[in-house]
Amino acid sequence: MNYVEDSLSYNTQRPALHIQEYGRNVQNMIEYAKTIADREERNLAVQAIIDVMGQLNPHLRDIEDYKHKLWTHLFVMSNFDLDVDSPYPIPEKEKLNSRPEIMDYPKNTSKFGHFGSYAEAMIKEASDLEDGEEKDYLIGVLGNLMKKNYLLFHTGNVENGAIANYMKQLSNGKLILESPDSLKPTRHILREFGLINPPNQNQKRTKSTKTRKRKK
Repeated sequence: MNYVEDSLSYNTQRPALHIQEYGRNVQNMIEYAKTIADREERNLAVQAIIDVMGQLNPHLRDIEDYKHKLWTHLFVMSNFDLDVDSPYPIPEKEKLNSRPEIMDYPKNTSKFGHFGSYAEAMIKEASDLEDGEEKDYLIGVLGNLMKKNYLLFHTGNVENGAIANYMKQLSNGKLILESPDSLKPTRHILREFGLINPPNQNQKRTKSTKTRKRKK
């Protein structure tokens, strides 16, 4: 097929592109390089193709060892059927086409997953501390953290006493929140996360004006 016939043919009639980002012309250049009989001439042609590939994808220069990546792409587009002197190890087709191993994701088996694994880990650490000021301080910090996480998960209200009970269960009775009412008010926590808007200055002025009028 000559150039005119190729330019007028449909994409469905052409060989599939192995890496579409480089386009049909680069693919054709690689196919032509495979037909060059002289090895030295073939190496020069491939080096010119590598330069073109780098110009077409300048963003690859931000990647460490981008030249290596260009040569890997070259062999992929040649269907690993290009005999040239590569400055890098020639990639193996089987390894590139192999499926990655399935990753094992951590499984949270806690009954109270909405508090978060980080909070539960802290509760476990605090449970091993001896009674004293440090432990009492951590109990207060953990109580507020648990309340924040609960409100983010449920976006509703929660009784401070319920938070104290959850902490007691998660710590196997080792952490006792003696003063549940010392936890931050729900409206303050929701405001911190932008779930409710604080009253603006106009609203405050309106309320103070109404109050003064009632007093009169």
